[in-house]
Amino acid sequence: MTDMARGMVIIGAGECGGRAALALRELGYDGPVTLVGDEPHLPYERPPLSKEAMASEAPEIKAITSDEALAEKSIRHIHSVRVVAIDREAHAVRLSDGSVLPYGKLLLATGSTPRKLPMPGLGPRCVYLRTFTDALAIRAHLTAGNRIAIIGGGFIGLELAAAARKLGAAVTVIEAQPRILMRGVPAEIAGIIHDAHVAEGVDILCGGGIAAIADDGKQVRVTLAGGQEISADLAIIGIGAVPVTALAVEAGLTIDNGIAVDAELRTTDPNIFAAGDCCSFPLAVYGGRRVRLEAWRNAQEQGALAARNMLGAGEAHAAVPWFWSDQYGLSLQIAGLSDEGRSIVRRDLGDGAFILFHLAQDGRLVAASGIGPGNAVARDIRLAEMLIGKRAKPAPEALGSQAVKLKSLLAA
Repeated sequence: MTDMARGMVIIGAGECGGRAALALRELGYDGPVTLVGDEPHLPYERPPLSKEAMASEAPEIKAITSDEALAEKSIRHIHSVRVVAIDREAHAVRLSDGSVLPYGKLLLATGSTPRKLPMPGLGPRCVYLRTFTDALAIRAHLTAGNRIAIIGGGFIGLELAAAARKLGAAVTVIEAQPRILMRGVPAEIAGIIHDAHVAEGVDILCGGGIAAIADDGKQVRVTLAGGQEISADLAIIGIGAVPVTALAVEAGLTIDNGIAVDAELRTTDPNIFAAGDCCSFPLAVYGGRRVRLEAWRNAQEQGALAARNMLGAGEAHAAVPWFWSDQYGLSLQIAGLSDEGRSIVRRDLGDGAFILFHLAQDGRLVAASGIGPGNAVARDIRLAEMLIGKRAKPAPEALGSQAVKLKSLLAA
């Protein structure tokens, strides 16, 4: 049986896997396409879980497709089951219900899972956010008068803090690092986000580890290293994410901060690809530096790229990373990898909005970090993203001047 006759199997029915399945049909592939997911839902977007869906009266799934569309495109969606093993020699996967699926090409889009807090004392009121089911459970506690402790001052924790405050809950954010948003966000921008939370009544405690947690099922007591104790009705743990790689490990695929893939998203098995949060890949615009990205747009882009390459396109990943977060009417957007920069040039856009341009030693623009109300920074961040992709070396004084249009630098 040929690869095309065996069909395409996608493990992971989230954003990345769902986009890949749809892309296969859009590209004209007419063989079997099977999407396997362990949740009961259609493929859906995860960013709203900590943003608008959480702050609404009732969280709703933002599905990327429908049952009718999947049926029309002859995409088989097997939900509420897990893949328990990959048989590379037989070109087949075994499911938790005992069934076996043959594949010609296999895509691992297994995503990431919240990093667990390695401490005793955690109980039913210490929770993590990954799925829509998790979101529903958390939302039930975000009510006026309830006390919410958020462990971790990254994007997820802060977005949940903003949603909880909007709903009237009292919020304490606990961050072991010296400041919030230590990973990938410049201190100047993190400071603005910090002040916005404080102005909204969030108590932010940075620079102290947790000595103990006690969850008796009714409330959670968090004791900090300095002795301070925080009591809460719910503790939400958001201390990062780890790639879901167990299937790949058991199948003997190479792991390197996730499932290691080449520029075409192919694993060490030529018939198995990986995409999205679960994989690490060489980023061409940064000289082949291997990275793993936990970002909505990356999941979209890599799902589509994997589909093209499963069909033999041989196309290398060339996109520039892009991240965003919305909190209290402020929009934070970052293009590129800010840790690559050695010097920073500021460009003020008015109304408190500004962009920090990160330059490498050779003058190349490698990242742009912006913050402002609404969509104030969106257009310029998009232009900066294009400049980064072109490996441009714009003059620092031009980047910093409002009088010089970024579009003109792109044309040059």
